[in-house]
Amino acid sequence: MQYSPPPLFKQGPSALARLICFVALAIGLLVVDSHYNTLERVRTVVGTALYPVQRMMLLPRDAILGVAGFFSTESQLTTENGTLRARNLELSVQAQRNNQLVAENEHLRQMLALRERLPVPSIPAEIEYDTRDPFTQRVVIDRGTQHGVKLGAPVVTEQGLLGQVSRVFLMQSEVTLLTDKEQAVPVQVTRSGVHSVIYGGLRGDVLDLRFIPLSADVKVGDEIATSGLDGVYPAGLPVARITKVDRVSDTAFARILCQPVANLRSQRQVLVLQYTTPLALHPDAAADLARASDPSASGAKPAPKGGTRADPKLAPGARKGH
Repeated sequence: MQYSPPPLFKQGPSALARLICFVALAIGLLVVDSHYNTLERVRTVVGTALYPVQRMMLLPRDAILGVAGFFSTESQLTTENGTLRARNLELSVQAQRNNQLVAENEHLRQMLALRERLPVPSIPAEIEYDTRDPFTQRVVIDRGTQHGVKLGAPVVTEQGLLGQVSRVFLMQSEVTLLTDKEQAVPVQVTRSGVHSVIYGGLRGDVLDLRFIPLSADVKVGDEIATSGLDGVYPAGLPVARITKVDRVSDTAFARILCQPVANLRSQRQVLVLQYTTPLALHPDAAADLARASDPSASGAKPAPKGGTRADPKLAPGARKGH
């Protein structure tokens, strides 16, 4: 039996001739296209026609990459979100700390300026904590007898009077605030000069200005300052501002409520004043002392045996307040 190729392969030139022909044609087309861009439109048409086919062929790959990218992006975003939250919290704490330092710096500047303006020596101190007694208005400062703090010394801030030292230890002191119900300070109305005594109220943020006659020249908004008549507080320290004046006809005195000018519960740095007033002698005792020091003076008699007699009374400016 004789085998022969199918009739299709018997027609036309041989395979080698067709290969050479197509290779030459391809090379010719490449050369012509590189020089004259003659096939640019053909490529555009072919690319446009094949684009849907290409997208369909790439769908499985895109789906796999999309799923992998979704989980990878979610994990990355979760990590970045946690990092940003921690950083945001850190920056918030730092910003609050900076604001606190700025406020404290400004407060210290004002305290330094106040210390330079005060006519009496002062001791800088810092409030450590409030006392545990809920029925009193007292704080503890970090200065005591070791630093020169004395019992009864006034305590001030750059805003005004804060209170008075009521108990002194070696390294600490207890300060009774101005709003304590047992605290009393001789004061005067700055505008009209009316003298009175201001007391701590039943509430911790209100002061009671007592012994003001109904006809006295006081009104809401007047500023109250220390009068200095007790010899404990220097004159002119801001104390409070009148917030309410109630003149009741059936009483002898007006009921006047005041607001402290110093923010008593938000202060940390304070000044403890070393204010002392020299005690004035009674005029008769001063004359006896002069005669005792110069017996030969005209009309002077020797001092009686046992020394001079000094009147135990103190001058008005040296009376002790609470």
